[in-house]
Formats: sequence, structure tokens, C-alpha cells
Amino acid sequence: MTGLDMPRVLLVDDNRIILERAAETLSQTYRIVGTATDGPSALEAASALYPDVIVLDISMPGMTGLEVASRLRRAGSKVPIVFLTIHDDEELVQAALAAGGIGYVAKTQLPTDLVFAVNEACAGRQYVSHLR
Repeated sequence: MTGLDMPRVLLVDDNRIILERAAETLSQTYRIVGTATDGPSALEAASALYPDVIVLDISMPGMTGLEVASRLRRAGSKVPIVFLTIHDDEELVQAALAAGGIGYVAKTQLPTDLVFAVNEACAGRQYVSHLR
């Protein structure tokens, strides 16, 4: 599969280190088409870049990932959203899925779960990391 044939991923996180780790983890299987570090930039990038999947942090200053997902859904976007977050909380999992997410990966499980979660999202299947 060439880079142009790979599914397109938009990465959103306010932590540059996490963005780099996620990009490195996904880059063998997916084409990273952009990154954003806050909610407004994520909304702009989602409409400009036409990603096949969005990997989205929950806790960001100004606008949470839950709000970004909700706004995308209200605008008619059907792009799968995989939340990547430090929160290991069942209530937040439910909130993320209710906001329009199809995946939920704990950042502690990024190396083992992120590629699988994005694969599942591309196939229209839900994936949630095992919570502690």
C-alpha cells in the first residue's frame, strides 16, 4: 500500500509528545494528514483535510474533545472518531461514545491499542481499551 492509498488520519492533542508518539505508531499503516492542538483548530482541520479517521484527545484547553466530536456530528460529519486520553474512567467512555466516538484508547495503552482501535474504526466497529 502506498502512502496515497493509506487511510487518512487527523491527530488532535494539546501535548506535542503524544502527537509525535501517535504519529509514529500509526505511520506504518496510516497516512497522517494533519495535526491540531486545540478544538477550534481540530474543527478547521477536519473540514479542510477530509480525514478518514480522527484521533482526538478529550482534555484540551478552550474546547474539549467531547465538544469537538459533538460539533462535528451536529455538522453532519460521519468520520469515525477514536478518543485518545489519559482518562481511565467508565463515565467518560460513555460520554465519548455518546458524543460520537467509536473508539476509546487510554494513552497508557497507545503503543498496544491505537493501531487496532483505528483499524476497528475504519471497519465501523467500536473499540474500547481495557480500563484499570
